[in-house]
Amino acid sequence: MTSMGKTRRTVSVGLCAAAVAAALAAPAQAAERTGSDVDSRKGPSWNLKDTGADVRFRGLAAVSRKAAWVAGSKGTVLRTADGGGSWRNVSPPGAGELEFRDIEAFDNRRAVVLAIGEGEASRVFRTEDGGASWTESFRNTDPKAFYDCVTFFDSRHGLAMSDPVDGKYRILSTGDGGKSWKVLPNAGMPAALPGEAGFAASGQCLVSSGPKDVWLATGGGATARVLHSADRGLNWTAAESTVPAGDPARGVFGLAFRDRSHGIAVGGDYRAGQASPNAGAVSGDGGRSWQQSKTPPAAYRSGVAWLPHSGSAALAVGPTGTDLTLDGGRSWRTVDTGSYDTVDCTTDFGCWASGEKGRVARLEF
Repeated sequence: MTSMGKTRRTVSVGLCAAAVAAALAAPAQAAERTGSDVDSRKGPSWNLKDTGADVRFRGLAAVSRKAAWVAGSKGTVLRTADGGGSWRNVSPPGAGELEFRDIEAFDNRRAVVLAIGEGEASRVFRTEDGGASWTESFRNTDPKAFYDCVTFFDSRHGLAMSDPVDGKYRILSTGDGGKSWKVLPNAGMPAALPGEAGFAASGQCLVSSGPKDVWLATGGGATARVLHSADRGLNWTAAESTVPAGDPARGVFGLAFRDRSHGIAVGGDYRAGQASPNAGAVSGDGGRSWQQSKTPPAAYRSGVAWLPHSGSAALAVGPTGTDLTLDGGRSWRTVDTGSYDTVDCTTDFGCWASGEKGRVARLEF
């Protein structure tokens, strides 16, 4: 690319980012002037796409504004390449009894999907041809392991995490794009708290940023913690979050880091009708410490994503709605009441959400 091409690309992205920022800020400014409530504010909104499915999609991988993958119950994987106008069922053959909870896609053709469950129910599949064929690259044989989430640093290096085995979280590693996996030594992993585990609710209990940093979200124990590794899962440190725990249904369900320092945690109590106070937290030091959101999300939230080209805007989703922050997670306001489990954004302003009853949507500004 010529230097002129690079300049044009930079200007284009900058203009788009400015337009998005203006669209996000306008509803809040209008509400302040009119005193209207959140339901009357205009701004970014979800545009539902007809997937033709009725399963719950807790796994989501956004590739661009046009392309995305979703994975869910009954071993279902769908893919779109036209902005959600049409969806192709690319489910692995014979996977109907599996529960897919996380999917990571490198492009329109290459993806890795994780099935959760005890023992051999936890599996990893990969495709290199857009889902036309799949290879099972990992099947758990330890009855004490239960894999929850998977993340990739790049197209080759990735990790998957299991709930504690013999008192410590188990980490699985790949260096060839998911073709093969090995269990990492646990000497650098701190002990799990009694009753502590991860939540396979949105594919965001294990997230990465940059070439080596990765974070793991927990709940169920006395406190909800966030574990961090700066060396691709070999050594970890643990920090208490401000999200309430103390019950198997409560804790941190989703994490998002826009770089190795700035992170957001969301969660709460996933049981319908249960209060979820203090369901959001922020970190500015790579997860070494967490501060409670001054105005937290309105209810339990399982998924969170930073908006592209923004250092302060993010979305959090859950079964009762979507919340937006414009100040890096310190305060949130509800912008939609539709049910979603997870959210993911791409650099070309492609933000997607997915959830129950085959619901998939793309954000329109």
